Amino acid sequence: MELYNQTSIKEFMLLGFVKVKQGKSFLFVLFLIMYTICLLGNSLITVVILLNQTLHTPMYFFLGNLSFLDVCYISVTVPKMLADTWVESPSISFMGCAAQMYFLVTLVGTEGFLLASMALDRYFAICCPLSYTRLMSKWTCLQIAATSWICGILNASLHTTLTFRLSYCQSNGISHFFCDIPPLLSISCSDTSVNEAALLTVGVFVGLSPFFFTLVSYAFILHAILNSRQKQQSHKAVSTCISHLTVVILFYGSGIFTYFRPTSSYSLERDQLVGVLYNILTPTLNPLIYSLRNKEVKLAMRSLMIREHSVLERRLCHNN
Repeated sequence: MELYNQTSIKEFMLLGFVKVKQGKSFLFVLFLIMYTICLLGNSLITVVILLNQTLHTPMYFFLGNLSFLDVCYISVTVPKMLADTWVESPSISFMGCAAQMYFLVTLVGTEGFLLASMALDRYFAICCPLSYTRLMSKWTCLQIAATSWICGILNASLHTTLTFRLSYCQSNGISHFFCDIPPLLSISCSDTSVNEAALLTVGVFVGLSPFFFTLVSYAFILHAILNSRQKQQSHKAVSTCISHLTVVILFYGSGIFTYFRPTSSYSLERDQLVGVLYNILTPTLNPLIYSLRNKEVKLAMRSLMIREHSVLERRLCHNN
């Protein structure tokens, strides 16, 4: 992907922490804790799903994809944010900013489609149980996952190319913790109408469509659950659906707020908070909501731990 720019800017200043005079240590500890939870939780889930044959089903295939994506997603921005809390004038190179934005937008778009795919999988499992195996075959799951990643990559390629063809001749200060589309558009001295039109047009497909598709899927799921005769299981399933919907609304809501409005309305404090919601909080909550409350995942983790413990004991006995 070739980037063109009419300015001599070699780096951008990340101003997210500049106005924070007190509390940087608190933010560092908070972000580090959330990052650690996200890495450990999602990595553990990915490994457990890969190693346990009983979890090689469509639902856990998508959960594994989501966990792997979240590890990549949070690692694009948070390590740099942690380092920047201790720097007086945090900066990022021009190409570094382009790379960070490219991977960030790729992963945001892909996660949106994956969440919609997971909602579709649950809809077929609950509302069409007799046809579930046929509808969600291994080949179908692979196609859906590949399409999600391809859509995310194409979306990021378009926006990164459009954004870094602009001129930045007045300021190189980005009012955020990381490189994202709206703060970069707000400091460009070029006409950004094409970029804003692309954000709105492509965003309908990448953001709004999966969001409404997910909401509709969960609406049908909830309707089917509430009409079920097994009341005890119904209450548990409704609780699970509501927790899933909470994460979905948090992710899509913050993403839509970020990308579906004019850059003239950009606000440092407000948009930093929203950025933290969809960039740090959602990947941290995903393993807790989608997997670690799941009995099958807990049993698989316990089985893996027992197996590893047995292997370790045998090695110690052999060495002795």
